[in-house]
Amino acid sequence: MWPVIIILILVGLLMLLLEILVIPGSGVAGIIGFVLMAAGIWLAYTRQGVYEGHIALAVTLGVNLIGLVLALRSKTWKKAMLDTRIDSKARTFKSVDLKVGDKGKTISRCAPMGKAVFYDQFFEVSALAEFLDENSDIEIVKIAGNKIFIKNLNE
Repeated sequence: MWPVIIILILVGLLMLLLEILVIPGSGVAGIIGFVLMAAGIWLAYTRQGVYEGHIALAVTLGVNLIGLVLALRSKTWKKAMLDTRIDSKARTFKSVDLKVGDKGKTISRCAPMGKAVFYDQFFEVSALAEFLDENSDIEIVKIAGNKIFIKNLNE
């Protein structure tokens, strides 16, 4: 009967590890792992006796405690986590030096967002109030951060 008990407890520990490292957030694997460990300990108490049940409980708690201590070490998580840094930035307008009053042309329909060309470069623009058709002459009214606001020159 001991092999069944040991297998239940080990599979329960494996399911808990899967819950923590592979499929976090679902909870199903963790619950199954906990139930399998509890079933293994219960079998040890009912089939083998109280003394053997205490041994199975102590070993299971000890293995779980050692796993918790190892998991809380910072080097463990550094090995398991991704270490990617994003150093890129959103497109800025310094290469062209766009300013309020510059004139251009829409290359797509602006409803109210669309594409426009200024100084032979393409930019995403936003019409202030109206919808603009393709090939409309436009003027920059405002630049806020990386957002360009335009108006129609044909009005």
